[in-house]
Amino acid sequence: MKLTAKQRLFADEYIKSGNATQSAIKAGYSPKTVRSIGQENLTKPDIKAYIDAKMAEIESHKIADAKEVLQYLTRVLRGEETEEIPDNVNGGTIKRPPLIKDRTVAAREIMKRYPLDDPMIAAQLKKLQAEADTAVWKRDALTGKNDTGDKTVLIDDIGGNDNGGD
Repeated sequence: MKLTAKQRLFADEYIKSGNATQSAIKAGYSPKTVRSIGQENLTKPDIKAYIDAKMAEIESHKIADAKEVLQYLTRVLRGEETEEIPDNVNGGTIKRPPLIKDRTVAAREIMKRYPLDDPMIAAQLKKLQAEADTAVWKRDALTGKNDTGDKTVLIDDIGGNDNGGD
């Protein structure tokens, strides 16, 4: 794209304001012709291509790429991001780290993007799932939600023996 300095300035000003007449004035065109020059410049292929390319570049910076999203999700998972919530006592705001549920959602989103065909990762996930199942079972037992009376169900499920003894 071969643009004159004046055309480039016009295009840059147009990108900022969206007003062809004002852009022509700022670019230094004759005050008598700024209205027609502004509209004419917008029809010139080189100027239009320059404006379109710059607008696409600006838009691409506004949209997060995959790396940026993963970095954000990792910061949430690690509790490094904070959220401002209203402080009902003092009337201001309090910064707090993400809740456990938010961290869990971030972890799930991250894991969706990585293959689980690694045997070590699969084994670690299986262990974590077993620990989570055990914690749920213990919670239910303590709160009375586990009313089956059969304490061997979970042990059988995780590979324990069912002979009832040592």
